[in-house]
Amino acid sequence: MSHNILITGGSGYLGGSLLARWTEANLPAYDKLFALVRTPEQAEAVKKYGAEPLIFDAYNEGEVWAAVVDNSITIVYHLIAPRPHVSQSYFIKAMAEVQKKTGRDVHFLHTSGAKIFSSHAGTPTDKPLLDSDPKLYEIQKAQTATFPWMQEAVDANNFVIEEAEKYGVCSYIFVPCIVYGEGEGFGNRISIQTVAIVRAAEAVKRVYRVDAGRPTWPVCHIRDNTNMYLELMRKILLGENPGYGKSGYYLASPGSVAWDDLYDAMAVALKKRGVITEDTVLAANDESIEAMGKSLGCPGALVPVMIGGKCTFTPDRGSKELGWKPLYKPEHILEYADAEVDWILHNKNW
Repeated sequence: MSHNILITGGSGYLGGSLLARWTEANLPAYDKLFALVRTPEQAEAVKKYGAEPLIFDAYNEGEVWAAVVDNSITIVYHLIAPRPHVSQSYFIKAMAEVQKKTGRDVHFLHTSGAKIFSSHAGTPTDKPLLDSDPKLYEIQKAQTATFPWMQEAVDANNFVIEEAEKYGVCSYIFVPCIVYGEGEGFGNRISIQTVAIVRAAEAVKRVYRVDAGRPTWPVCHIRDNTNMYLELMRKILLGENPGYGKSGYYLASPGSVAWDDLYDAMAVALKKRGVITEDTVLAANDESIEAMGKSLGCPGALVPVMIGGKCTFTPDRGSKELGWKPLYKPEHILEYADAEVDWILHNKNW
């Protein structure tokens, strides 16, 4: 019996780009590819990528059970909502039933985020933290996040690992970071953090830094992020047993850049287009923080979470276990900033 695969979040920036590159990846044989959709229009869109659409509520246990069990789905790529862990719980339990009925190994990938491995989530940042660190699970278990919703996301990572182990499901924690570049899917085609920088700057007519010092953050071009999703899928389909569970964290990134350098590069691009009048980046004060928060739809206290912070999470597992080789170096985001700003402004969704 070949694997049946389900991709959720196909209308999003990451999921849409994954589906768009699926066919050309020339993956090993599998039976069917399904995509979770919400509307008839989305259903037609995913068919173009060779996916069979499924319409169900990912937060309804009965509907998840029926979709997974009735279609004998053995691999789920979960690209929606890194918190809480309600939907993930339903999928894992249903996949355990598929394993029981078919005898096949089953695999659940949870898409997390670099914020959950950063200063915002209580992760140690005094030195590089490899995604292959054998103590990473214990580190996450000990974390205390700044905000309750962030703690929910940390807890979701841990829950997925624990629940999957309990039910005999292979779990993977996939960690996107600052992802940039043109989305290639049918839905949302712009990122998150770079978009937040543009939105905030547009509102206050300036780019502000929100941290002291020169904190860094991992970055990744959308093509490289997609390629890691695909290379992990390739290993699973080949039965090559990539690291999973407590040894299954995968950071998609070639390395990190300083926020200050990213601010500088984007400020130049924003001034060039008349969005801001000065490209000198200043330290934010309380007034500018509150104004940026209003533009981002969040309290001022959350602005540093949206466009700042320190993350020393460091990629290692992808290259060693998957043979993943990034197309773009970390500094490419700085060289690409002009094009990124242009793409965001032409695809505004706010």
